[in-house]
Amino acid sequence: MTDNFEIFDVQEEKPKKRKNIFKRIVWLVIVLLILGYFSTSVYQVGPSEMGLVLTFGKYTSSTGPGIHWHLPYPFQSHRIVDIKTLKKVEIGFRTVNYRGKIEYQTVSEEALMITGDENIVNLEAVVQYRISDPVKFAFRVLNGFDMVKFATESVLREMVAINVIDSVLTSERDRIAMETAEKVQKILNEYESGIKVENVYLQEVSPPEEVVKAFDDVNSAKQDKEKFINEANRYSNDVIPKAEGEAQKILREAEAYSYEKVALATGEAQRFKEMLEEYSNAKDITKKRIILEAIQDLLENSKQKIIVDSSDTLKLLNLPEIGGDLK
Repeated sequence: MTDNFEIFDVQEEKPKKRKNIFKRIVWLVIVLLILGYFSTSVYQVGPSEMGLVLTFGKYTSSTGPGIHWHLPYPFQSHRIVDIKTLKKVEIGFRTVNYRGKIEYQTVSEEALMITGDENIVNLEAVVQYRISDPVKFAFRVLNGFDMVKFATESVLREMVAINVIDSVLTSERDRIAMETAEKVQKILNEYESGIKVENVYLQEVSPPEEVVKAFDDVNSAKQDKEKFINEANRYSNDVIPKAEGEAQKILREAEAYSYEKVALATGEAQRFKEMLEEYSNAKDITKKRIILEAIQDLLENSKQKIIVDSSDTLKLLNLPEIGGDLK
């Protein structure tokens, strides 16, 4: 009876099953490793990003948004760069989120700057930039954020140092921001960073808190100075034209007086010349006329007259006693 049946050895069958399971696990691990290895060749590029493919570590091509693949490592690799997002660098302050509320904290070591007239000003700025050349940005710049931050802070300190505090606080803020953006862009271009500066905003420009009161006093004094200067100018604008008008009037009167005297003198001189000419033509007659005119003047101004006649008798005639002057 025992020859008709095949006898299975249970103890011999168990090692075979274990061996098969082990083989399956090994193959599964190998397949997973192979899939994992080839999964490194698949990558996704977002809508605002650009993919850069490297072959043996050297840039070879760019890819746009979507799912792409390349040869697995170490043959090819990729880097993804965000080229559309507007990035921001804060200088002199930091934006913090505290219990759901956005707050700002001043960073004094960045914000305090010295002006050209040796005053200290608290300046907080924001720089906005984009990546204009992803290849340069990915392979020539180690940290684009720090590069923009340090370049902008350096240029801002330079711009503040060549301006006085009044212009930094008031009229020159926009010009300083604009020129800072231009200079920072020039520096970034020299380093071939692939970064484009969009805007530089001066968020807060004010004196340090420790000197705000003194600064307000100085401003008040300056305003008073301007007020007094304006009042003085208004007074001078009122008085000076009047004085100038009066001076012109006196000058014209003097000129008129001068013309009058010159005309009279000229007339007298002309008359004298005519008399001289007449005298030259008839010396005896003129001489007698002058003598008679002189005697007439003498008699008109004398109270006593002495008359000498041919009898050699001296006769005095007292005119007041006989009734008045002899004319």
